[in-house]
Amino acid sequence: MNKLDKKIMNDGKEIPTIALGVWRSGDDTKNAVLTALEAGYRHIDTASVYKNEEAVGEAIKESGIPREEIFVTTKLWNEDIQSGEVKKALEESLKKLGLDYVDLYLIHWPIEGYKEAYLEMEKLQSEGLIRSIGVSNFKVHHMKALLEVANVKPAVNQMEFSPLMQDNDILNYCNDNHIVLEAWSPLGSGSCLSIPEIQDLATKYSKSTAQIILRWLYQKGIVILPKSVHKNRILENKAIFDFTLTIDDISIMDGLNQDKRVGPDPDRYKP
Repeated sequence: MNKLDKKIMNDGKEIPTIALGVWRSGDDTKNAVLTALEAGYRHIDTASVYKNEEAVGEAIKESGIPREEIFVTTKLWNEDIQSGEVKKALEESLKKLGLDYVDLYLIHWPIEGYKEAYLEMEKLQSEGLIRSIGVSNFKVHHMKALLEVANVKPAVNQMEFSPLMQDNDILNYCNDNHIVLEAWSPLGSGSCLSIPEIQDLATKYSKSTAQIILRWLYQKGIVILPKSVHKNRILENKAIFDFTLTIDDISIMDGLNQDKRVGPDPDRYKP
């Protein structure tokens, strides 16, 4: 991936458009990150609750790639939001990652206390411990409530977004407010791979169904976070820049929505 495959966030910083997600990567995390970095990925998405920040940090160190070339995201977990221990939580993540700063720090879920936590994150950004700040799993009403108190607009909102779960309200809101939308579980934890319409497009372009989905999200301006620990899939997931879906193709993909989640609805989420 090259410089063209980055987006400019509202704080002026760049974010690579494809990341390796490492949720539930377990003991395979380190090798997956090393494989991804060797393949050209420069964006790794983890979280304190994933319990693999150490493995991510080890892989980054062993890769030999200069720190400034790698974009690292981690997230503030619920207990730390509720306790107000934002700085302590970030410092713990930095220690595990072996880094002096993270490129992006996100509030993981919009639970009670998120406004106060976000204001603390603003302070940590001013101290240089975080380059960019944002949120995860925030619907439109959460975003509006946050912006009433925030001094720094979130650079990113990370949401579940796939062909079967298209939250176009938040996509439109983020686009209108110059906030990058990231898609977690872009393949619907695999549930989208056997959809006949996507299989037809895969045949048309001689691509995998996963590549069709990721290309569709990319063309919608969404940063994509496919997770895999398998080398062939890691390579396949970034090989989406040699074809372009037509307007009709995108319309087909847009028409697949069933509001079918594989994760919790943020409005019903109970920590």
